[in-house]
Amino acid sequence: MIAYLTGKLKNLYDERLTLLVGGVGYDVLIPAFVMTEIRRSKKVDDDLELYISFHQTERQPKPVLVGFRQELDREFFELFITVEDIGPMAAIKALTKPIREIARNIEEKDAKSLRKLKGIGERKADKIVATLKGRVAKYALMPDTEAAAPVAEDFVKEVEQVLVTQLGHKLFEARQMIQDAMKRNPRIASSEELFEEVYRGQKQ
Repeated sequence: MIAYLTGKLKNLYDERLTLLVGGVGYDVLIPAFVMTEIRRSKKVDDDLELYISFHQTERQPKPVLVGFRQELDREFFELFITVEDIGPMAAIKALTKPIREIARNIEEKDAKSLRKLKGIGERKADKIVATLKGRVAKYALMPDTEAAAPVAEDFVKEVEQVLVTQLGHKLFEARQMIQDAMKRNPRIASSEELFEEVYRGQKQ
């Protein structure tokens, strides 16, 4: 199974690209929000690294490689396709917005915004919320890759805000959960790590 590729960008197409790795060209399908980022920052013959979601089944014997710039984007994609009636090909077309926005829509049960994704109607939007609500909040904390300013955020405050405004906890509860998480793991250095530790504590 292929999980990661690094090579030179050989060709760019509408929904895929060819990555040259050690003399072998890999055709990789790219969701729209990732393709926008690649077109903005890369050109043919530039070096490119991709995290790969690999798919091959009896019904789909031809291997399908789906590429992402960030590992968390790939993680979200693989959660997204656990929703009934959303396979890899449908997910590639649907992910037209940054993952952090889609994750926020899910955690806020904003089915109306989810219906704006390509190929997602009312029924699928409701299924996405029902399947993934409570499982994707950490992805809502992903940094804005389009932002030009360097990241200098107070990640504790950011996690606190998500716990209160998106997940419905009282402020004192959120602060206690964060305090407990920091005690369990004092080496936490980002919002993603902090949220994962908070979530881990809730499951115990």
